[in-house]
Amino acid sequence: MATSRIALIHATPLAVEPIQSAFQRLWPQARRMNLLDDSLSADLAHAGRLTDGMIRRFEDLARYAQATGCDGILFTCSAFGPAIEAAARATGLPTLKPNEAMFEQALALHQPGRVLQIGVVATFQASLPSMSAELEQLAHARGVPIAIHPVFVPEAMDDLAAGHAADHHRKISGAAHALRDCDVVMLAQFSMAAARTETQAHLACPVLSSPDCAVAALMQRMSDAD
Repeated sequence: MATSRIALIHATPLAVEPIQSAFQRLWPQARRMNLLDDSLSADLAHAGRLTDGMIRRFEDLARYAQATGCDGILFTCSAFGPAIEAAARATGLPTLKPNEAMFEQALALHQPGRVLQIGVVATFQASLPSMSAELEQLAHARGVPIAIHPVFVPEAMDDLAAGHAADHHRKISGAAHALRDCDVVMLAQFSMAAARTETQAHLACPVLSSPDCAVAALMQRMSDAD
């Protein structure tokens, strides 16, 4: 597993640095390749739904990664759950959705007899419906009753793309204040990971971001596949 070749497939360049940082800290031995199609997010926002054509593009990206000799795939784009599932079926490789591991960590906080209150903060609005559906499905499978409280933070992603990270973090932490009564708050996209510390400073409940959770989970999945 130490020399595994991992494909990191992105729908925005903003996700690249956070996941590279997580790998460098947690699994530096992994050989990484990055595939970026930054038209996917724009096309999803324009269409308003995941189309058959988009799903085929995910399958094609996964097959390309497999053809280069990759042993596993991590998608960093949180709005494309069904397409990632199709890509996994197309290759048979260990494949991880961006938020799977973070969801599991959040659900582990459930206390018997209570409904787990989960806040989800996103800077890409199209992430919220797909993430909520995946989270509800997983919670049902785990027998965990949940209530999801979604919050969209407009303009924050534009701030990050323009190099205004401080404004990005401030808007996210400010919006997350509305979730102060939740049991856990999740940052929906990899690109939001650097805002976790500032957001946590404003909330008493745990604030989770996906890159670290995803790398740890992929390491385990690759180990299980050996």
